Amino acid sequence: MKIYEYHDVNRRGRIERVDYSTTDEAGKMVAKYANVYLPYGYDKADLEKKYNILYVMHGGGGSPDAWMDCCKIKNMLDYTIDTGEISEMIVVFPSYYKVPREGAPVMEKERKEARFFQNELIEVLLPAVESVYKTCADHATAEGFRKSRMHRGFCGFSMGAANTWFTFLNRLDSFAWFVPLSGDCWEVEGRGGETCPEETAKVLYESAAASGYSPDEYFIFTATGTEDKAESALTPQLEAMKKYPDTFVYDEDYGKGNLHYLLYEGWGHEYEAVYQYLYNFLPYLFRER
Repeated sequence: MKIYEYHDVNRRGRIERVDYSTTDEAGKMVAKYANVYLPYGYDKADLEKKYNILYVMHGGGGSPDAWMDCCKIKNMLDYTIDTGEISEMIVVFPSYYKVPREGAPVMEKERKEARFFQNELIEVLLPAVESVYKTCADHATAEGFRKSRMHRGFCGFSMGAANTWFTFLNRLDSFAWFVPLSGDCWEVEGRGGETCPEETAKVLYESAAASGYSPDEYFIFTATGTEDKAESALTPQLEAMKKYPDTFVYDEDYGKGNLHYLLYEGWGHEYEAVYQYLYNFLPYLFRER
């Protein structure tokens, strides 16, 4: 595994904010926002150039600002784009919370909010962002998102990883690249990767098989640390997923297959680990296989 160290870089991207409104579970309108990373040289007047786009979700209790506050992700994006290690891309940092969380996390409440976010994601967030910025979607519509899905990814840390698995299950028609970090799939139940890994893997398999997409049309890059509380849930889930090799093609070479697992010795459940995982995975996103 490669380790990223801070690098000063002159050609830096910028962060903009997109404000939008959505409804909560009671149908009440609430104001929300997402932070949007634009690579150096992004020019809205250049109508010819299109960009891949990656949505990156925070962990439990976080916000769209969590990534800027907690780790060197912007510096890593600036440097790796500047050096050509990764392709230029737009990165969006949203939130699944309708209002900031107060108090300690409650598993079922977090699970419910993460699942409810799926409607907002496709019906509100994607149109709000991709009607403003130059992605590969010709139109910010369901059809536009479907046609450009190979140029769109979803990533998340911890509860953001649970969000990522939900997106795989529900929005495979709009996303092709999935990067769940330090978190398992909560579709069957909270921490289902630990308590019911076989059932969880089967649900993921059935969803992928029913989608009509072949294994070379969706890709999963997942990671955690040996000291991470997520490891005891993520490892059994990945082992169970490997039992469906016609759907989940596991390979240690990130440029082959469609399922990859990075387990790093000693790392815990922390944002500082997440941008290191991304540093290793990002060069393989949006690449033709």
